[in-house]
Amino acid sequence: MPRIAPSDVIADVYVVDPEGHGDERGRFYETYRRSWFPLGREMVQGNRSDKAAGAVVGLHYHLHQADYWLCPRGRARVVLHDLREGSPTDGATQTLEISEENCRGVFIPPGVAHGFAALTDLTITYLVDSYYNPDDELGVAWDDPDIAADWGVADPILSARDQVNPRRADLDPGRRPYGGLRR
Repeated sequence: MPRIAPSDVIADVYVVDPEGHGDERGRFYETYRRSWFPLGREMVQGNRSDKAAGAVVGLHYHLHQADYWLCPRGRARVVLHDLREGSPTDGATQTLEISEENCRGVFIPPGVAHGFAALTDLTITYLVDSYYNPDDELGVAWDDPDIAADWGVADPILSARDQVNPRRADLDPGRRPYGGLRR
């Protein structure tokens, strides 16, 4: 049975450390069950992101969508930041590593900004509990000093979108998440 633990930094985030089983043929890991996340909903879409070493993605957030991330190839430093007004962990920042070696998964609730740095060439797969909605694709500056994220890369490669996201202090109040995941 995998170890599923709530984050001790950000409320409603869960980290999954799966238990592997193997023999001379290889290994098997159970990586996801909806029942592991008491506040989660059915995941309805799966996505894959392939990035080169040095790429930084984020920080992105959603008002309505939760994500579940795995890194089946390579190694990523994940950065999470709680943007939810009224959350007991509003303003907290957490970093963790997910990789093909540790097979760790991370459940990210709506309102928690999330991004990753490719410490190696990598693939991240992620499940989401809402279909793609451009109106729910929001961002905050990856290098905001109020968030103080340690990305672990010296010269990040960023998308045009991620270069212009606003600082946390400049987020439009109508696009700022509130509360926790409890629906």
